[in-house]
Amino acid sequence: MRFFREKIESLVKGWNKRPLTEADFHRLCRRHRITVDEMPLRVSGFYYCVMGRHFIAIDSKLPPTRKLFVMFHEFAHYLMHAPNTNETASYHGVGKPTRKEKEADLFALVALMPAKYILELTPEELSEDLMDDGLLAERLRCYEIYGI
Repeated sequence: MRFFREKIESLVKGWNKRPLTEADFHRLCRRHRITVDEMPLRVSGFYYCVMGRHFIAIDSKLPPTRKLFVMFHEFAHYLMHAPNTNETASYHGVGKPTRKEKEADLFALVALMPAKYILELTPEELSEDLMDDGLLAERLRCYEIYGI
């Protein structure tokens, strides 16, 4: 996990320092030449690579907080489990949670809620969307386990 954390912190400015935004996500995708498509999907999103080109597809019907989580989850697959030039695809929320899925979830949770954010804000200051979606509870669990 330490290797990934060091790699992430060098490539993603602000990760675990401030909540990352949709603008941050799109800036990262442009920098890494990842094409992003938002469209109605039957899954929340997926990352795929075809002929050496990288793509992220996001379900356009997702609520804003969930959409942002899925965006960073899929970007994590590119960052931590790629890039490669083979054809590959990773689907968010499909199948059993694997190590790669858990890593992508952790990346996205920290992107949305850095340690400082969850430790310093009062419950009233935390976004209702994060609490309603269960993301805050998951983020707190990750902080307890990994300390990030």
